Amino acid sequence: MSAPAAPRPTLPTPSPGSAAVAATAPAPTATGTTATTAATRRRGLLDWRVRFAILSVVWGFSFLLIKVGTEAYAPFQVALGRVLFGALALMAVLLVRREPLPRGLRTWGHLTVAALLLNTAPFSLFAYAELSIPSSLAGICNATSPLWGMALSLVALSEDRPTRRRFAGLGLGFLGVLTVLGAWHGFSGVDAKGTAFALLASLCYPIGWIYVRRTLAGTPGSPVALTGGQLMVSTLQLALVSALFTSAPTSFPLWPTLSVIALGALGTGMALQMQYGLVTEVGPTTAQMVTYFIPVIATTAGVLVLGEQLHWNTPVGAAIVLAGAALTQTRTAPRKLA
Repeated sequence: MSAPAAPRPTLPTPSPGSAAVAATAPAPTATGTTATTAATRRRGLLDWRVRFAILSVVWGFSFLLIKVGTEAYAPFQVALGRVLFGALALMAVLLVRREPLPRGLRTWGHLTVAALLLNTAPFSLFAYAELSIPSSLAGICNATSPLWGMALSLVALSEDRPTRRRFAGLGLGFLGVLTVLGAWHGFSGVDAKGTAFALLASLCYPIGWIYVRRTLAGTPGSPVALTGGQLMVSTLQLALVSALFTSAPTSFPLWPTLSVIALGALGTGMALQMQYGLVTEVGPTTAQMVTYFIPVIATTAGVLVLGEQLHWNTPVGAAIVLAGAALTQTRTAPRKLA
């Protein structure tokens, strides 16, 4: 029996471990229904607010883990370890659930593009960015994804109609970016290349979401299976790139190695699994609010753990960015007929 058509999803907000299914939310198949039922039975283990807090911390610390990983490994290698251990974590979940990977050349072809846009490119760009910018700044740049997404959706998605509030949010958000970067000082003290890499990484997410929304919405298979397949493809892509452009590491220092493992297994693998449970339990709107806590935690972690400097314009600009991002996600309620 074929799966029912998936409802038209809204463009999601970003996360450091963004994956295809975060944007597609496919309708459950027989396998997906079983997985959803199992997830429902496990809800009582931890209150959703606790899981929400854990998810915020895990994704907020992702930028610190990237920074520590780049102390010993090349950026492509950090990205490779991230998707590899993320894929292994999700493969373990699929093995326990006895769920198959996606099938069909067409599905795998679209997952290949999704992996490039949502994993391979942004993960590599963030790692390169953090060679020269603080992890806190990278976390704030990540928060601009809803702004890019709103701007792109107005062009690429005909159902996303512009409103005054959303345009105001877009302008406010980019004003926040200028505040973070200290535009009135001529951007002095800010590494232009690293910041550009981080902003470009954030732009990759909405481009990937729009592609996925047009090509993979309604694809049979559970979110974990689709994301696991996507991370497997990204692992192959980054393994090839790393082999061509980097040298094999000569040593495996403890903390950078543990950081990359945690970044993949927790921040890219199990955190996504936790997010799916939150979406099922409290809905996508509430679950996506985690995005607005990520830069706060990333900044706090960078300052307290790594000793990164914090100037007044960084938290103020971050707050403006988040306010603008929140406005771009608001939608006008449909008018009721008299």
